[in-house]
Amino acid sequence: MKHGKKYIAATKKYDKATLFDVAEALGIVTQTASAKFDETVEVHIKLGVDGRHADQQVRGAIVLPNGTGKQVRVLAICKDDKVAAAQEAGAEFVGSDEFIQKIQQEGWMDFDVLITTPDMMGMVGRLGKILGPRGLMPNPKAGTVTPDIGRAVREAKAGKIEYRLDKTNIIHCPIGKVSFGAEKLIENLDALMSAINKAKPAAAKGQYVRSCVVAATMGPGVRINPAKVSQ
Repeated sequence: MKHGKKYIAATKKYDKATLFDVAEALGIVTQTASAKFDETVEVHIKLGVDGRHADQQVRGAIVLPNGTGKQVRVLAICKDDKVAAAQEAGAEFVGSDEFIQKIQQEGWMDFDVLITTPDMMGMVGRLGKILGPRGLMPNPKAGTVTPDIGRAVREAKAGKIEYRLDKTNIIHCPIGKVSFGAEKLIENLDALMSAINKAKPAAAKGQYVRSCVVAATMGPGVRINPAKVSQ
């Protein structure tokens, strides 16, 4: 992959082979970001587990202390008695059958998070083939299937993120925007890593956090010493 001049210039400002502590790494990311838009900062965490086994899955959700900096569009699918709670909490779209049909028949996807109640999962489950590959399928572990739909909507709007392993046992998560500055990004990363460390499966053997890299949207990755984010 060819990289632009700004990306290459950024890589010359630090040693790519060095394992930094959290503050140093996020300081480098914010100082070397050069895009004309407010770049998202993401963390990529390689874990010493095998997600193919049910007892080694790592998945959950957390509300970041400083949010993600992203405007989150919420679709709430619920019955009539929950509509007011979802609307009052700030959901952009609230309904039931009409939105399920809109997704199925029109391929409508103008939302970032789908939250539903347990009594609607029978219908929402039909959307699995459409929502699953996009990471939008509601799940109780992520707090997106819950009877308290108002609270779930408020948390999503406040910056709740889901963490889960991909096929290579890596977790990819946004932790904010470059404009947050290093201090707020550190707080968000600390909260995320605390949750991931608490979610360590009993079946996990050896080193749990194998590698940790932070990067802005258009910037190079900066490596963090895994020992600095393990508990």
